[in-house]
Amino acid sequence: MADKQNIFQALYSNFLGNSPQWYKTFILACLIINPMAFAIDPYMAGWLLVIEFIFTLAMALKCYPLQPGGLLAIEAVFIGMTNANNVKHEIVANIEVILLLIFMVAGIYFMKDLLMFAFTKLITRIKSKIAISLAFVFAAAFLSAFLDALTVIAVVISVGIGFYSVYHRVASNKAMHDTSHSHTNDDEVDELNRQDLEEFRWFLASIIMHAGIGTALGGVMTMVGEPQNLIIAAKAGWGFSEFALRMASVTIPVFVFGLIATVLLEKFKLFGYGHLLSDKVRNVLIDFEQHESNNRTTADNIKLFIQALVAIWLIIALAFHLAAVGLIGLSVIILITSFCGVIDEHKIGQSFTEALPFTALLCVFFTIVAVIIDQQLFIPVIEWVLEFSGKLQLIMFFVANGLLSMISDNVFVGSVYITELYNAYAKGEISRDDFDLLAVAINTGTNLPSVATPNGQAAFLFLLTSALAPLIRLSYSKMVIMAFPYTIVLTVVGLAATYFVLPEATNYLYGVDMIQHHVHTAVENNTSSH
Repeated sequence: MADKQNIFQALYSNFLGNSPQWYKTFILACLIINPMAFAIDPYMAGWLLVIEFIFTLAMALKCYPLQPGGLLAIEAVFIGMTNANNVKHEIVANIEVILLLIFMVAGIYFMKDLLMFAFTKLITRIKSKIAISLAFVFAAAFLSAFLDALTVIAVVISVGIGFYSVYHRVASNKAMHDTSHSHTNDDEVDELNRQDLEEFRWFLASIIMHAGIGTALGGVMTMVGEPQNLIIAAKAGWGFSEFALRMASVTIPVFVFGLIATVLLEKFKLFGYGHLLSDKVRNVLIDFEQHESNNRTTADNIKLFIQALVAIWLIIALAFHLAAVGLIGLSVIILITSFCGVIDEHKIGQSFTEALPFTALLCVFFTIVAVIIDQQLFIPVIEWVLEFSGKLQLIMFFVANGLLSMISDNVFVGSVYITELYNAYAKGEISRDDFDLLAVAINTGTNLPSVATPNGQAAFLFLLTSALAPLIRLSYSKMVIMAFPYTIVLTVVGLAATYFVLPEATNYLYGVDMIQHHVHTAVENNTSSH
């Protein structure tokens, strides 16, 4: 009997490793309760599963969500909330996102020397924290408008890890010298340089969150900024220019007020922002830059030049959609490794270690999405919103998409809503003008309020589960708090622009289209008469 007890104790100890005991008990309780809840009320059980999965994301720093979330997802398939074929369908439907994570993030890894070179100069040359913050927001927004948010956030993560490792290495060397230890750990560094290290962590967290918000501000503007934008553009039949023009009445005011919010948050040091780069840390980064410059060989300069050329190729290929984003990332890996002499399999393998755990987590997330679809969790909300009309319907679409995107995934929410809206239009339930207006409300509603939580946008979730997050103490709750003021600004300004500006701007665009149509018709008639 004692042996059996020891076996059970060992099994419980191994379950989810060194995560908190109460968390282990919570997950086990969920696994017991979910089948019973599903037998009683499948709809209620579906929402219960969504809430449980979101909680595993919130506990990411205590236990990576892949294990507890994966157990919940596997059980959901076994008890019939969804099935393996539907999970496969969701993964296949999002294959471009999977390829992006596997290859593009690895491609960015091989550009880290160039990124460190460029961003170190930016950080050391600009002394104003407000100016640095605006630069990160603007750069992330611009890149996200033409590339994609995950690629941009991968760049930011790489830069953040680079900065932290530079200062940490210098601080560790000082600790070894001062304490005569053979090695030092993070606690010893923290004890010796507590104030500088903590301030530097807050500094990095703030500029990285600014960049994350920037990806949302830029990603909403164009049809290539986010995956759901492409789906919405395809359903509406809009090209790149028309999509950007139709969104501009909402996205431009939001972008301007987003920049204003950045300035105010830094100036008044609110919600964790306003932390400065200390002179000691700045000097470390300057010394690092000078040391790197003095010791850079001709071969090193050639490598930087090659990376710069490949970066240009990357931007051109993504801007003109020459191939799927992931395949472009694969070309980046091949080009840089070929011309920079990286031919060892293990060195190449290191580039994939950052993204593959998150890729696996994303596949688990698609299982939850399959449950949402099969249990029709969002259908009552969609039907309720469609009952409204006029400007109030615009507002309700924006709000409903925003709230659902906060707790689910904005790509899924946007895809479901635009599909249902298109079906309503095809049945003649709404006019084409109403469809165009509501499509804008869906796009802006899924992109803007979803910054509230890491699970709202894949880029934020990737940041939360990255190697950088624990280094700078960027937890789920910290991200929510730091995103809160931006959530309020983006949502309120987005709502106001949707209600007051969007209908008038659309009428103007419609008038221009009609004029162009009449002019084109007149020219054709005149030509045919001659």
